[in-house]
Amino acid sequence: MDAELPVSEPVALEDETWQIPASALQEDGTVLVAKEPGETESVRVNVIDRNGQHVIVQSDELSRDHEIVTDPGHRLVDYEPNSYTDYIGTLANPIIILFLGGFMLARASVKYNLDKNLTRYLLGPFGTRPRFIVLGLMLVTAALSAFMSNTATAAMMVTVILPIIAQLPPEDRFKFGLALSIPIAANVGGITTPIGTPPNAIVIAALSDYGIDISFTDWIIVAAPLVVVMLVIAWFLLLTLFPPSVERFNLDMKGKLNVSPKAIGLYVIFGATVLLWITENQHGIPSSMVAFLPVAALVTGRILNKEDIQKLPWEVLWLMAGGISLGIGMDKTGLAVWMISGFDWGAMGYITLIIAFSVVAIAMSNFLSNTVTATLLMPLVISLHTSGVMGEDFNLLITGIVIAVACSLAMALPISTPPNAIAMSTGIIRTKDMAKMGVIIGVIGLLIILAYAVFYWPLVTN
Repeated sequence: MDAELPVSEPVALEDETWQIPASALQEDGTVLVAKEPGETESVRVNVIDRNGQHVIVQSDELSRDHEIVTDPGHRLVDYEPNSYTDYIGTLANPIIILFLGGFMLARASVKYNLDKNLTRYLLGPFGTRPRFIVLGLMLVTAALSAFMSNTATAAMMVTVILPIIAQLPPEDRFKFGLALSIPIAANVGGITTPIGTPPNAIVIAALSDYGIDISFTDWIIVAAPLVVVMLVIAWFLLLTLFPPSVERFNLDMKGKLNVSPKAIGLYVIFGATVLLWITENQHGIPSSMVAFLPVAALVTGRILNKEDIQKLPWEVLWLMAGGISLGIGMDKTGLAVWMISGFDWGAMGYITLIIAFSVVAIAMSNFLSNTVTATLLMPLVISLHTSGVMGEDFNLLITGIVIAVACSLAMALPISTPPNAIAMSTGIIRTKDMAKMGVIIGVIGLLIILAYAVFYWPLVTN
């Protein structure tokens, strides 16, 4: 018998007459007798007398060896664990397939230098003035991070800034701003699309389980305006804290586009996939199904080979599947409900709740993986929704978006995100500068998240 199941032994009074807790008596005149772990058996009784918290019943089916379940509505009554297939099946979750397609496009882009060519073409229009070069670097990094791993994007873009930094005097603080612009833009840019960063996928998957589906385009409509605002603010902060001391840079924009048949095949597949993703509302094909296009075409066209497939970040997919599985387990076992039961959430108010989840998400993501943070918080949010303690004003969709965005705005420490660690590995950035920028962006981000949650997101999600 499960030790957590609330039980009580019946007290024998006379032959076939027993005293049991009043809470154990069900409306149909039966009581539950605990059997194997989580299993119960209904026993019919006849009520003879009621005495406050106890009732006197008559039954020839009860015995001294029985244990009566005192709370028939307890979550462990008749509890059946999920089948192992429910957890293994998360590896084929639509969100996992969506990310797999994104990873394969990113891998092919690196192999055929599409990422570097995009950077060269996109950065060219920003000229040679330092402030606009920073803006260009941030916009290109954010744009690439929306469709590629922000880790891979940061690793690539760091190589772009090193020749620029080499032109600066050793004492020039502008080099700190240049180096910080890459991880900041990579972290913020990942918010833009469902495949930009794992917390987006975790939130979308959790909402999907409750009948709230967000298309690729819908997410962009929700996230892109916030991303633009945060990038502009971050750009302004970088120029204010680390002003340039030179007037112009000499940038080498030379390069040659790969026009091999396989590279051209990649360009077609990449363009078709992105086009289908952003027009999902028009053609109705789910973005996860569209992701099968690069998965199938890049392999059958031999654009990616066996070695390329092996180098995909499979551990990230496993981590995401584990996060989805953890959410299933927390919901099924009642752990999520238990974790929120110690707080009077109903007394907080919806705005206070948004602030609380934003603060917790950013604080946790600075020290933990933002994927893990989103995985832990989403079951709690869903439990608040299903329990009804927050009333009709609680908006599950907007609260989920808040968590996804807040997790991606945590960037105060080198361990906060992989892009931070990559930028720190250059030896250019000082921890105190990263912490200063991270804290400022986190605080400003909290205010912007609150403003969007109150004024903008309700308009575009209804």
